[in-house]
Amino acid sequence: MPKRTEEVSISDHAEVTFEPVADNPIRHVVAINGGYDEVMVRSEFPSSTMCFFQFGALIFSVEDLDGLEEQPFIDPDDMSKLKRIQRLKLVLPVRNIAFKEESTLTGSVRRAVHDFFRQKMDDERLADTLSWFIFQEYGPKVPAWILASCPVCGAPNVRLRRAEMTNGHSFSCETCGGEIYLTDVFRLHEAVDDELGAGGILGYVTTTIEEIILVHLIRLMLKTKPALVGQILFIKDGPLAFFGQTANMHRPMRELVKHLLEHNTLYLAGLEKSGSFVEHADEITGKLDPGTILILDNDYIYRYVLPGKADPANPYGRTTYYSSKLIFKTYAGRVYVVSLPTREILAHPTENDLENLPEVLTNIEKLRCDMYDNALIPVALANKLVSLVNHPSSRILQKFATEIIHR
Repeated sequence: MPKRTEEVSISDHAEVTFEPVADNPIRHVVAINGGYDEVMVRSEFPSSTMCFFQFGALIFSVEDLDGLEEQPFIDPDDMSKLKRIQRLKLVLPVRNIAFKEESTLTGSVRRAVHDFFRQKMDDERLADTLSWFIFQEYGPKVPAWILASCPVCGAPNVRLRRAEMTNGHSFSCETCGGEIYLTDVFRLHEAVDDELGAGGILGYVTTTIEEIILVHLIRLMLKTKPALVGQILFIKDGPLAFFGQTANMHRPMRELVKHLLEHNTLYLAGLEKSGSFVEHADEITGKLDPGTILILDNDYIYRYVLPGKADPANPYGRTTYYSSKLIFKTYAGRVYVVSLPTREILAHPTENDLENLPEVLTNIEKLRCDMYDNALIPVALANKLVSLVNHPSSRILQKFATEIIHR
């Protein structure tokens, strides 16, 4: 088991003193968040459920935030400047519901995700961004992607060639001739059971689409005004990683990160609100001086946070993360668990491996708020504005779903 708080010794680990930057290069902040609500469409046996997702990308300028701090009272019109958000919506069948055009629940889930990515965000399709991301069209292109299994016939190691992709963002299986969607690269179909349902993929869908929205925004900026990327701090709710069936997406994401760090400037951070690392950070806050950065390496994680034994050949998160974690205690005494992108998988990251560290943490300290413990303004606002409890309520969603489904 992980050691108790009184047994934790941080003196032999990478502690760094935080020095805020005097000239802040970041002009805007973008926060990305998503949420979902599973709704019962029919409660009697056999019960039927579906899930409503909502995703949002909120953007505001650092200048607007600095202006609020100087005012004795906050005008609602000024506060509205911090709430510019674009919402995207997705509906998935979860149990005992299928599209009329599909014969199975698995096929219905695949179709719903594919249709979602075919919609536009800021006049560009998310599916085009996914293609740009998977085949690395921003640099030396990758001609094909190896899909673990065909979602139609189950044939292994299906080669999806970029040149053979149709205008509808789909491919043809070499074995059965069945239609494979570009979004099948997420492998969600492998975790859907036509009898037990699709409840196991809901969290994976949320984190994956949040990450792809981040990629989408970066792609649009590189296409229209590349210099803008170096003026924006991107904040994602949760760690910078892909989990479960979608974990293989961490590889193209790391390639994109390396490309951006080599050719542009990337300010990106993942902020965690809950979990083992947040609980550990709360426990050791008394051991950290204000203005301290504790970089978490393999030895520290498996000695103090997670049960297990550190293996230098298998760094924490090597199959899921494209980032490294740290605990940051601000001069005001707030504690944050932050993950920052890295070029490589590192068992023992150092300060030099976490590029743009001072600039990112300077703005994290600036973005504090009191909505909940150790909250940040963009994450808290994005979370509130995409929450289906508020926009709209769960009861409205349930009534809508019950009336719209044709039995």
